[in-house]
Amino acid sequence: MDIYTRSIRGWQLSRSLDHKLTLSALQRALADHVPLIHHSDQGVQYAATAYTDLLNEYGVQISMTTVGKAEENGYAERLISTTKEEEVALSDYQDFTDAYAQIGHFIEQVYQHKRIHSALGYLTPTEHEVAWHRETTEHLSSLDPD
Repeated sequence: MDIYTRSIRGWQLSRSLDHKLTLSALQRALADHVPLIHHSDQGVQYAATAYTDLLNEYGVQISMTTVGKAEENGYAERLISTTKEEEVALSDYQDFTDAYAQIGHFIEQVYQHKRIHSALGYLTPTEHEVAWHRETTEHLSSLDPD
């Protein structure tokens, strides 16, 4: 999650909680956006050599929570809670493939494009990001001496 825009940059669903799960989500995220800092908890999947090597390869500073301090990773914790409350608890998945498709739809369509956030001025993550890009472009254009 980009904490400024609340946009989900990469996600993945798996039957096992290993580094392949998080590595896949990270690869999806890095395909379009490279953050300055990557923050996570200290789970073994985030500390795995392949995971940290990929972050280092992209020049991303690694930040991790203190052991036992879930509140230091509040954005991720809230996203998981929201997904469980607004999607998982309200759905009856037929199988893993169905769960993957429906959770993906929730994240990519509902969360990104329909779910407003009070912290974003009651915009969706996509609307907030578009507005930020427009404002940044306009500001940079105003600095152009031509």
